Amino acid sequence: MVYINGTSSISPQNSLNYETFFEGIVMYKKQFLNSVKPNYKDYMKPIEARRMSKTVKNGIITAQIAMQEAEIDMPDAVIFGTGLGIVSDTEKFLEKMLNDKEQFLTPTAFIQSTHNTVAAQIAGRIKCHNYNFTYVNRGFSFESTVIDAMMHLKEGKNNILIGGGDEMTEHYYHIIKKTKMWKQEPVNNTDLLKYENKGALCGEAVSFFVLSGEKKQETYAELCDLGMFYKPKNISEIQNKIQSFLLKNNLQTTDIDLIITGHSGNKIDDAIYDTILISEFEHTPSAYYKHLCGEFQTASAFAFWLGANIIKNQKYPDFIKLNGKTPDKLKNILIYNHYFNINHSLILLKKIERN
Repeated sequence: MVYINGTSSISPQNSLNYETFFEGIVMYKKQFLNSVKPNYKDYMKPIEARRMSKTVKNGIITAQIAMQEAEIDMPDAVIFGTGLGIVSDTEKFLEKMLNDKEQFLTPTAFIQSTHNTVAAQIAGRIKCHNYNFTYVNRGFSFESTVIDAMMHLKEGKNNILIGGGDEMTEHYYHIIKKTKMWKQEPVNNTDLLKYENKGALCGEAVSFFVLSGEKKQETYAELCDLGMFYKPKNISEIQNKIQSFLLKNNLQTTDIDLIITGHSGNKIDDAIYDTILISEFEHTPSAYYKHLCGEFQTASAFAFWLGANIIKNQKYPDFIKLNGKTPDKLKNILIYNHYFNINHSLILLKKIERN
C-alpha cells in the first residue's frame, strides 16, 4: 500500500491551503499563468530568498509543508521531476555571458540553473544524505518520481518526499510561442474551453508530497496505481490502455466516482479527452484543472495535489467541474493527463478506510 501523508502546492491559485483554494478561482487574462507568491519571510531568511530562484524557493516551502503534514523530519529519499529545470537562472547566465562577452562571469546563476537544484537545496537544508534524484523526462517527469518512490516503498523504505514543478518566463514563452504550442493572445483562464484558437494556456506550479507505506490519521488518500503510455496511434489504443489499467486494479469505468482530465485549451488535444469522456465515462462526473495552473510538463503534479485534497476533504469546488454530474461519493478518482498527445498518464487515487 502507498499512502499520501502530506501535500503542498504553490501555483497560480491560492493553493497553499485547500480551504483558501476552495473559496474561489484566481482569474487571469494573460498569455501565461504565473504562481502566486507566498510570503517568503515566513519560511526563510531574506538573505537566503534573494539568492534563490522562484522555483527553488517554492520547492523548499512546499517540501517543508508536506513533511510537516506527514510529521516527518527526515525522508528516506528526495525525488523531484521537472521538464525544464530552473529556466530563469539559465536565462540570467546566458544573458550575462552575451552582455559581458564571455568575461567576468559569476558561476552562481549557472550553478542554480541545473535541473537538480531543487532536490539538492531541500536535502542541504534538512541535512538529508539519503537517495536524491531528479527526473527530466519531459511529460513523464513527475510520473517517474512516483514510480521511483513506489519502488523504494516496496523495498521497505518508510517515507519518500517527491515533487514536480516547472516555471514559465517571458523569454521561454515567446520562443515556444513560435511553434504555435501556446496561446498567441491573452485569454481568460475561466473561459479556457470556449476559445477556438489553437495552442494551450501555459503556466507553472511546484508541488510536493510525502508518500509512505504507513497509514496515519491525517492521510490524504491511497495511491493505488500509475500507468504511462507513449504516443498512442489512435483513440482505440487510448481506450484499450484505460480499460486495461482499470481491469488491472479490479475496477470498471462505473467504479470511478470522478475523473480529472488535463484539458488545456488546445482544441486538438482536448478533443482526445472529450472523446474518452463520451465513450468511456459518459455517466461519470468529470473535472479539469489546467485553467487553474496552465499547461507545462509536470502539470500532473498539480492534478495529483488536487485529487488528494478532494478525497481527503470529500468535496471539490464548482470551478473545476466539467459536466453537471455530481458524485454520490468520492472513493475512486482517476486522473488522466497527456502532454500534447505524446506522454499519457493515468493515476488512480482511493479513499482510505478509517478504523
